[in-house]
Amino acid sequence: MTGEADPQDVGMNAAEDLPQLDATALVETAELEAQVKEMYRQVAEEEDAELHFETGRDLAERVGYPRDLLDGVPAEALDSFAGVGYHFDLAAIGEGDRVLDLGSGSGTDVFFAAQQVGDSGSVVGVDFTPEQIRKATRLRDAAGIGGVEFIAAPIDDLPFEDASFDVVVSNGVINLSPVKARVFSEAARVLRSGGRLALADIVSARPLKEKTRRNTELWAACIAGAIPRRNYADAIQQTGLEVGVIRENDYRFISERALDACSTYGVESISLVADKGE
Repeated sequence: MTGEADPQDVGMNAAEDLPQLDATALVETAELEAQVKEMYRQVAEEEDAELHFETGRDLAERVGYPRDLLDGVPAEALDSFAGVGYHFDLAAIGEGDRVLDLGSGSGTDVFFAAQQVGDSGSVVGVDFTPEQIRKATRLRDAAGIGGVEFIAAPIDDLPFEDASFDVVVSNGVINLSPVKARVFSEAARVLRSGGRLALADIVSARPLKEKTRRNTELWAACIAGAIPRRNYADAIQQTGLEVGVIRENDYRFISERALDACSTYGVESISLVADKGE
């Protein structure tokens, strides 16, 4: 026996030591933001680009969105749907609720939630990709959908007062943030007592190695920003929210590169709900 460490074990130990909830030491924030905006500009404008993930209504139906409510969403918004799971059953949105969608894209989840809150409720979508905000706003106005607002803002620095919302939702977005702890803290801050955070997102079974995590293209593809499920759930708990149901989603990436990462690190989609106590 040589006593030498297995290189794979060394790599795994090194990955374990990397920061998970604040990756600003690993990626250049401005470069990452530019990559994410470009990726989702292509999604908004429905360009024929090589994406690592599927988009569209068929995807929404496959991950669990009810067809009858999807019928009430503008078709152009659904064409740009890039969610990774279904979480609205966990959100339990009711008539009159105030709902916030983090990373609202072209508006599918906002328009979906608007049908559930009714005329007495309201839904706000927040996104930092200009093309997504413009498209969602145009579709809202064209369809005459009331009680809906789209705001350009980062999800880690929300422009709202404390306790402004009954429900916060998000789909496939928080993994894109290099400062996840700050995102969860902001979500908890704007929730009223008794409110809920319900989301679908990409996590991993094991920490990703440093080379992968420094790749901003893979961050924008919803791969390199994935952190272990335990770290993800613990970060939510640390904000004072109580994590309840966590379930795996039937979601698959489509590019070979993304599928390889899924196999290597156990990258997967989950949905979860967390409650803010009274």
